[in-house]
Amino acid sequence: MREKVTSAQRWVVKIGSALLTADGRGLDREAMAIWVRQMVALRRAGIDLVLVSSGAVAAGMSRLGWLERPSAIHELQAAAAVGQMSLVKAWQTSFAEHNEHTAQILLTHDDLSDRKRYLNARSTLRTLLELGVIPVINENDTVATDEIRFGDNDTLAALVANLVEADLLVILTDQQGMFDADPRNNPEAQLIYEARADDPELDAVAGGTGGALGRGGMQTKLRAARLAARSGAYSVIVGGRIERVLYRLHSGERLGTLLSPEQCRHGARKQWLAGHLQTRGTLTLDAGAVKALVDDHKSLLPVGVTAVEGKFRRGEMVVCVDQDGKEIARGLANYSVAEAEKILGHCSEEIEKVLGYVAEAELVHRDNLVLS
Repeated sequence: MREKVTSAQRWVVKIGSALLTADGRGLDREAMAIWVRQMVALRRAGIDLVLVSSGAVAAGMSRLGWLERPSAIHELQAAAAVGQMSLVKAWQTSFAEHNEHTAQILLTHDDLSDRKRYLNARSTLRTLLELGVIPVINENDTVATDEIRFGDNDTLAALVANLVEADLLVILTDQQGMFDADPRNNPEAQLIYEARADDPELDAVAGGTGGALGRGGMQTKLRAARLAARSGAYSVIVGGRIERVLYRLHSGERLGTLLSPEQCRHGARKQWLAGHLQTRGTLTLDAGAVKALVDDHKSLLPVGVTAVEGKFRRGEMVVCVDQDGKEIARGLANYSVAEAEKILGHCSEEIEKVLGYVAEAELVHRDNLVLS
């Protein structure tokens, strides 16, 4: 299974608060620099990299002189607002020393549960990766309320892995990985090197909660791995303080706990697209568009659409049919029905002229399209 790590082309790396803040003593810039050097090496080896960084609240607590994590939401938001400045600046400065560009992205659960905002976030992240920029993502603790917060950045990282269609989720933590018993109480506890993410026996050994600074424990990391597995991603839970940990993972060394999905990424995504969403409209395609989708596995461009029916918004599911009404594919629309009606039959270069703006060159991108 370790060859899945070495062959992964898109990584999401999540680093927790305890690691980033040296257990509450402020941002550990020396440790951050070590991880940055490893991430830069991965980037230059051709790997797309997304960083999910905890630490805003913990960094803010340090700057404000707070010794215990507050429970009041407004105090957490205040700490996040203070700490986010230091956190992002520290990452930007460290990556800039290697001439790498970074981008800050703050997300809430609402951003990923709303299909339109989900697609907007996905488009932005995909563009950043194409530009060679390393996105640095954190939960938007400053504005999140108790109802919409992720609750821990392990969950956020798993949702981001789904968002960017990552091959691998790496969760760096202050433990070596998952053990078959609590190593703090049982010296005979053995590290679990590989397992299926959906193995029910893992629940019994994932007890315990996060430390004083973080919100997640091993349970949240297991849950994150299972969320990532739904989109076909592998996950590694591994000690962030292990020397050259990212290098060694990439080389195939047996570190941490590798949790595998039930099926490959393509199969998982196909299953999700085919069965997860209710269809809201129909796009009728000409023969050229049908060939592009079926034979060439390309995206659906507006020039190949001859008719639009239904009531759908950006991000909702539409069915693609040929001139005889036979279903060819289904996927997520990049434009609403009103917009699609205006641009059908037009080349992608004409979208901005017709609408006054352009969201995507494709009406349905191939990554969001499944053949019937």
